[in-house]
Amino acid sequence: MELSKLKGVTEKRLKELNKMGIFTPEDLVRFYPRAYLDLTHRVKLSSCYHNDMALVACRVASPPQTVYTGRRNFIKVWCDQEGELFSVVWFNAPYVKNKLKEGEYLFYGRVQNKYGTVSMVNPTFEPLDKNYRLKGIVPVYSLKGSLTQRALRDMVASALKACLPETVIPPKIVQKYGLSSLSKAYLDIHNPPSEAAKDIAAERIALEEYFVLVSAFKYIKGGKDDARTRRYACAAEDVKTFASRFAFEFTEGQKKAVNDVFEDLKGPTRMNRLLQGDVGSGKTAVALCALYMAAKSGYQAAFVAPTEVLAEQNFRLVQKVMPEYGSVFLAGSATTKEKREIKQKLASGEAVIACGTHAVIQNDVIFKDLALCVCDEQHRFGVAQRNALGEKGEGADMLVMSATPIPRTLSLIFYGDLDISEIKDKPKARAEIVTAIIPYRRYDDMLEYIGQEAKKGNQSYFVCPKIEGDEEGSLMSVTELFDELKNRLPRVRFALLHGKMKDKEKAEIMSAFKQKKYDCLVSTTVIEVGIDVPDATIMVIYNAERFGLSQLHQLRGRVGRGSKKSYCFLLCGSDGEEARERLSVIKQNSDGFKIAEYDLKMRGGGDFLGTRQSGKFLNEIRNLKYPPEVIFEAKKLSDEAFEGGGSEQLRAFALKKYESLKEVILN
Repeated sequence: MELSKLKGVTEKRLKELNKMGIFTPEDLVRFYPRAYLDLTHRVKLSSCYHNDMALVACRVASPPQTVYTGRRNFIKVWCDQEGELFSVVWFNAPYVKNKLKEGEYLFYGRVQNKYGTVSMVNPTFEPLDKNYRLKGIVPVYSLKGSLTQRALRDMVASALKACLPETVIPPKIVQKYGLSSLSKAYLDIHNPPSEAAKDIAAERIALEEYFVLVSAFKYIKGGKDDARTRRYACAAEDVKTFASRFAFEFTEGQKKAVNDVFEDLKGPTRMNRLLQGDVGSGKTAVALCALYMAAKSGYQAAFVAPTEVLAEQNFRLVQKVMPEYGSVFLAGSATTKEKREIKQKLASGEAVIACGTHAVIQNDVIFKDLALCVCDEQHRFGVAQRNALGEKGEGADMLVMSATPIPRTLSLIFYGDLDISEIKDKPKARAEIVTAIIPYRRYDDMLEYIGQEAKKGNQSYFVCPKIEGDEEGSLMSVTELFDELKNRLPRVRFALLHGKMKDKEKAEIMSAFKQKKYDCLVSTTVIEVGIDVPDATIMVIYNAERFGLSQLHQLRGRVGRGSKKSYCFLLCGSDGEEARERLSVIKQNSDGFKIAEYDLKMRGGGDFLGTRQSGKFLNEIRNLKYPPEVIFEAKKLSDEAFEGGGSEQLRAFALKKYESLKEVILN
């Protein structure tokens, strides 16, 4: 059935749904609520903390007005809650002016409680009238454009009548484990009769989705020819001699990882290994050893990274420790002439090691004899991109690295096609990082301290979650902060960095910062991975409660890269207890693996992979809340289903899921 045939789907609404990634009734059924409103739990707005999400019943006391400012416009109304007036504003939502009338409403949104003034920003709203009475637990969806919650609920109801997904878990397993009805789970996730029913439904749907996902990874692993086609001539003594080129002694974890790679390259099957290590654990040194093993054996190798800044940093390291082997740097910012010359060197074999970004993966990049591929920060590359790189060399060995630890049990599931090495220890020379949660009353003191540190030659990062002002008006933007800091600390040299800049410009700014032409770098999370500036000793993170714990740990790892004591200052935009409890985990822990375990436990399975997931499947399940044990249960059921090879139907579903996963990028 076509989406346009559903009741309530007008031509205008169809366009809005398409913008949200919804193209079929099945997509609509799998568009899960981001939250639920228990209509019995309404609160008094004046009792809420700053940045709390709240459900309030009130009367709209003034017609919506457009307020014009120099930077952006917004819609504003005044509301009355039991005699107390408060303002409500909407950014980037001009449709509100026509949708909102004077009368009784339910508002659900973020509270602003500053300096004794309480308001709400960008709330969803529901009329409280006799024609549309809301009862019980009501779903709230993530919307775009002019769609209303009421309209989407009606369209979801139509989709549920038209198509309810059926389980692909084999009947004998459904019966053996007494699994509940998947169809009922979809009905309950969108219209839960109780809190308990909502949670049960989320678990059942998650079990189904992960069952297919894990089965897809089995397909990936089973579809590969792992027979080794090359023999590496590099000896253990060669590797040991090469390791002495570094200015530090390898840790036991690094030595173990290098040995794992050496054994793989000498083994009968091709290497397919994941190297996990905490921030600053020395994964790059292990990667360089692997590259040396290939070059020493007379083969070519590729070393790719997701950003030009990180890729060029890797290239400089290769030049430094392996000057005897020709290396090239290929990135999108290179000129046409430079790209042509580099490609010729790779095709002829003159260039032994290719460092670069996704540009290395392009179809017209041909190697003479590519034997080894290394992917730095591999979660930024899709499955298809990794495969495309590996296919540039017959039976090429693959080493993928990640500084974003996830619990080992989950690694075994989601990287089931890879062998895993972990570096748990850190180089002894690394400095201590002190983490502190800074209240805004100490903000001026913090800035004064940073100004004094700049005079001593110590550099700082300032990180914001947004490039420009957010819709809710509650997040500090990187552009606003850059202007503010220049005024507050006029003697300090500030640089601005964010993702909308061109790669060449970003590389130039990072290079200048590393050369100490700037004292402070104001940035978004583009500096999250791989950036190594030894004199950077202070990391300031604004709206820290909006980041995942693992991402905060990654950002913190940008300081403490040298021998100087370093600091990470977390600025919390919420006064709520939950936000401060989460941040205290970062303050009290420096082990990324422990932080990942805690993050998984606190957030549940639905969002453990991070906040910048790509790929339809992962976006579908993010809003579901369920315990991580569901994932392990799914793996067990998949293992049973594949005993003896699995059914044709299951293999077909696994193949379809694999196709949808090709472009998935995790974080």
